[in-house]
Amino acid sequence: MSASNGKVKPNLKNRFISQFWNWRTIAQLIFLAILITCSILSWNTLARNMRSSGLAISFDFLNDPASFDIADTPFPYKASDSYTRALQVGLINSLKAIAVSIISATVVGVTVGISRLSNNWLLKQIAWVYVEILRNTPLLLQLFFWYSAIFLSLPSTSDRISLGIATLAKDGLTIPALKMTISSEFCALVLGLTMFSSAFIAEIVRGGILSVPKGQSEAAKALGLSNFQTMRKIILPQALRVIIPSLTSQYVNIAKNSSLAIAIGYTDIYRIASTTINQTGRPVNVILIIMGTYLAISLTISASMNLLNRQFQIVER
Repeated sequence: MSASNGKVKPNLKNRFISQFWNWRTIAQLIFLAILITCSILSWNTLARNMRSSGLAISFDFLNDPASFDIADTPFPYKASDSYTRALQVGLINSLKAIAVSIISATVVGVTVGISRLSNNWLLKQIAWVYVEILRNTPLLLQLFFWYSAIFLSLPSTSDRISLGIATLAKDGLTIPALKMTISSEFCALVLGLTMFSSAFIAEIVRGGILSVPKGQSEAAKALGLSNFQTMRKIILPQALRVIIPSLTSQYVNIAKNSSLAIAIGYTDIYRIASTTINQTGRPVNVILIIMGTYLAISLTISASMNLLNRQFQIVER
């Protein structure tokens, strides 16, 4: 700072920083204004086009009878039920496939990832081939392969396997309960999502393990720990700090990729939504519902993984 005529002149660096922040704030406001303007114009265009087509942005049609049957029903459903009920069936079916696929892909991915670092040459090569083949072929083709090559010969729609209790008796009342229906389409979808995603998870696990300093494993061996104990108690807990953030994107991808179930005939929410569009002629309305549904699922997975990630991060003091 320098003084002249009793006034303090600001430092050149401080002046530059002040100007930088001013321009940065102005640029952000301009971008926000453009974004809001584009959103308003897009919505007005959509509303105008729908009015010209004799349609309206309304969801009253969801109370109309769906008038179609669903093969995989986790709870009682009949064709006379509403579209809302049908979409609920599809949502439960989607969540069921997503949950099973995430769990199985994690187990297989961790196993394959550790195998890639094994001292056993044959096991390491098998794991490498597994990862390279599944990562470099499209998921849609894999779904077609598993469905046509393996599960197409399994029981038909009328012979599906159901697990659980369809109804529960309590105080003389019959209460509907969820049930688990295992069909060829469900098995093919879960297997395809599991194997495709586990190949990426395996590389994430391998990278996380390699990020742990070798001194950790050497110290564990010096203490007399076995390889299994070293991996379970020393290496993996530290590697999780690197693994979990990358796992989040893979879990979200599993949720989004589950929409490919329509290709093999599994009645998830996307397939039921497609049928709803064909019968009601309300594509925009239904697509908005589907987009909101997948967005909510993805955000829920991300929030859950972020909470888990905080438990493994090093807290700085």
